[in-house]
Amino acid sequence: MRLATYNVEWFASLFDDNDHLRDDGGWSGRYDVTRAQQIKALGHVFTALDADAVMVIEAPDTGRHHSSVRALEHFAGVFGLRTSRAVSGFANDTQQEITLLYDPAALQATHDPQGAETGKKGSRAAPRFDSVFRIDLDIDATEDLVRFSKPPLELALRTSRGTELRMIGAHLKSKAPHGARNRDEVMRISIANRRKQLAQAIWLRARIEAHEAQGDQLIVMGDLNDGPGLDEYEHLFGRSTVEIVLGDTLFDPHARQTLNRPFGAALSTARFERRKSGTFLQALLDYIMVSSDLRAHRPEWRIWHPFNDSECWGKVDLRDALLVASDHFPVTLDIDI
Repeated sequence: MRLATYNVEWFASLFDDNDHLRDDGGWSGRYDVTRAQQIKALGHVFTALDADAVMVIEAPDTGRHHSSVRALEHFAGVFGLRTSRAVSGFANDTQQEITLLYDPAALQATHDPQGAETGKKGSRAAPRFDSVFRIDLDIDATEDLVRFSKPPLELALRTSRGTELRMIGAHLKSKAPHGARNRDEVMRISIANRRKQLAQAIWLRARIEAHEAQGDQLIVMGDLNDGPGLDEYEHLFGRSTVEIVLGDTLFDPHARQTLNRPFGAALSTARFERRKSGTFLQALLDYIMVSSDLRAHRPEWRIWHPFNDSECWGKVDLRDALLVASDHFPVTLDIDI
């Protein structure tokens, strides 16, 4: 079985008010890329992946007039993908949902949120991901009230072979210091945003530990928007988001390689253009983490990087499609379940 996580930049901008693809020459949300170009590239990438399930990060939005599920199922139909069904969780107001697109012949997936629902006062005991988490991060005897801007998607999965497991799709993000008027405000807002992201990671880690205590087989996948040494504020907190979520029990070879050999060959799943300097920033942001019991099922990970993966580099059409489709590249896990 092949599972994938893929952050698609501004997927929502490719759909009209009826959740149908806007396959025209208008500009997409991507810089200097038309909607038709991005749609064609995404169709090529999803077809090449040939995955049994894709955790789509920054999926089309859900709201009064839109449905992430309906949009992705329409997208799958246009390109004849076998991942013809979609399941989403708690909607958010960022136009970036977390939605699983999957092949119903290979597995069944159900949104199955865990934890108690809370009011505004929140709970210290890892509540449901659309609720409020209370935590004192800076040891000032005052608890912070933390919410997810993009609540993780919690799924119960059953494969066609009968394997039952849990899956969590996550998109943790530390917002840019919007509204800052000087360097001091940039620093203050950036630190506050990182504190919130770490609180979300601790919340997610608590849910992971609850599943482990129940003996659940677990996969956590998505964009954690963080990694060891990624920004200058990490030293204030001691650990990155990735380290918190991994703990001592989950495994992702790309994360472990970076943690164990921070000055070794750099791995990356995303490539961002710095137009002012004419350079690109690369970062390892996307992960598929598995519980220890799943490591016995012959897992193989792959980053579909157009320059670092020999097959992607050798297939010019695929290489070009990966560069046009998104600023992130897919990560896949092939596993015998």
